[in-house]
Amino acid sequence: MLKIRMQRTGRRNDPTFRVVVIESERGPKSGDFIEKLGFYEAKIGRKELNKERIQYWIGKGAQVSGTVYNFLIDEKIVDGKKINVLPKKTKQVNEKEGLNPAVAGLPEGANVGEKTSAESTTPAESVERTPVTEASQEPEAKEEVKA
Repeated sequence: MLKIRMQRTGRRNDPTFRVVVIESERGPKSGDFIEKLGFYEAKIGRKELNKERIQYWIGKGAQVSGTVYNFLIDEKIVDGKKINVLPKKTKQVNEKEGLNPAVAGLPEGANVGEKTSAESTTPAESVERTPVTEASQEPEAKEEVKA
């Protein structure tokens, strides 16, 4: 399958891209493209695309990458709405807010509200602690911890 995508060609810290037609199985840095259709200089935002050849390859069935598709919409070569090419963010929510067990790191089949055997309460956790005040710091006034 043919693909119209970008191929980086610029130096370090100076990104420049070719817009090329390439076989989809080939790597982006292979250099074995079928035809160069334009370029994009990222630092200055200049892009030049060969409208006739792009329409020819799309007519032959070449698929367009998301970024190149957005360029084609900017240049009015293709009509349509832009594609969001950024990856979707995964929400990392606390367990208290109701998160599915797979994302929360819990074993399968466990509910968020349930505690696992390692998280079971111990007698030390169930004791209510009182705040320390100046009067309770005297040696005579010791509170006993109930087990």
